[in-house]
Amino acid sequence: MRDKLFLMAFLLVLGAAWGVTQPLTKIAVSEDYRQFGLIFWQVSISTVILGVICAVRKTALSLGVRHIWAYVVIALIGTVLPNGASYQAMVHLPAGIVSILLSLIPMIAFPMALALGNEHFRLRRLIGLTLGLIAVLLITLPEASLPERAMLAVIPLALVAPCLYAFEGNYVARWGTAGLDPFQVMFGASIVGVFVTLPLAIWKGQFLVLQIPMGAPDVAILVSSVVHALTYTGYVWLIGRAGAVFAVQVSYPVTAFGLLWSMLLLGERYSVWVWAAFVVMIVGLTLVQPRPRLLDSAPTLRDTA
Repeated sequence: MRDKLFLMAFLLVLGAAWGVTQPLTKIAVSEDYRQFGLIFWQVSISTVILGVICAVRKTALSLGVRHIWAYVVIALIGTVLPNGASYQAMVHLPAGIVSILLSLIPMIAFPMALALGNEHFRLRRLIGLTLGLIAVLLITLPEASLPERAMLAVIPLALVAPCLYAFEGNYVARWGTAGLDPFQVMFGASIVGVFVTLPLAIWKGQFLVLQIPMGAPDVAILVSSVVHALTYTGYVWLIGRAGAVFAVQVSYPVTAFGLLWSMLLLGERYSVWVWAAFVVMIVGLTLVQPRPRLLDSAPTLRDTA
């Protein structure tokens, strides 16, 4: 029982930390800081943190062709492309709206899993998928749902990230990670991300040099990058300790805390349509996601080390 309570508490802390990255990103883009510069800092800090973890675990970075391919794929579909789209959308949309849309990941992943043969049809998940669609419609269709109707044009851009994250999960489930453990994959992917985003940031004039003394956007970049690296590492640990079936439930607190932090840090307020979409989305998540089980048959990090 004590172990279960600890894991539940860790899940909530993880969701609270992950949820704060949305309003922090909104602050970061408030003064013309753009996607490639932001992603460069994120992957650079992740490289340092994950590199230290791999060194402590005495896990070498594998450089075979299939390993490098895994790094490139995960870097592009798991970080560079989705974050690039999400950061662009964040310039125009409230952070809370982006948080709700990101919670569509399990719902989008379900039809992809069916197409790839990773999942079997389940009516319960189909109903959850339908509720996810209804939640998006509640945000986009009513006149009073968004602060400005012009924001409607940005919704498709905000949906790019959950689509790519959903594909990433199915890609890993279908083709694996070339025998690498999660820390190795993310370390290698972060290095690839640095090499991809640095030239793009320079080419697009988006390279960032954090200012001293730091203003709010600079602090937001630094804190968000550190939080992202630590929370993802914590998520990987949770998968190894309690299994992927349990860890995926982090979607609930991430969405809820994303809204809460956006209200506290940004003063955002939402219409009744957005709150209705939030409730419908949570119900949909309950139906789409696997039922949580502590210590399921998923391999632990000790098994993959």
